[in-house]
Amino acid sequence: MNPFFIIFIGIPAIEIFLLIKIGGKLGALNTVALIFITAVIGIYFAKLQGIQTLRSGMINLYQNKMPIYEIISGASIAVAALLLIIPGFFTDTIGFLLLIPFTRKILFSLTFKSGIKKEKENKNRTIEGEIIDQEKDEL
Repeated sequence: MNPFFIIFIGIPAIEIFLLIKIGGKLGALNTVALIFITAVIGIYFAKLQGIQTLRSGMINLYQNKMPIYEIISGASIAVAALLLIIPGFFTDTIGFLLLIPFTRKILFSLTFKSGIKKEKENKNRTIEGEIIDQEKDEL
């Protein structure tokens, strides 16, 4: 399935469905207030996590270590902040999950584990061939 279809059609459809269902239970004003509250709280926690990640990265730099985890974590925090700004409950849930360091570590381990497996599969592949020496006649 095309990922653009999922991003531009699937996610807004899920958001609209959840907004209608939750709005039916809580009421329209409470639902809008809840969306604003989750955005404000999410941005606040994204700021805190970003500062903490920046501090950790600086400590790694002072110890002459590469802050690879911190770079990837900072990118995921930026994505989480973007998802929290977008109104909706599905994107807020994904954004909050990306803000929690424990779930970020799980996500990173799953992502890198699959990448390492693919790299090992490509590394162990042997291609057989034959070298043919062709000399051209010089004029």
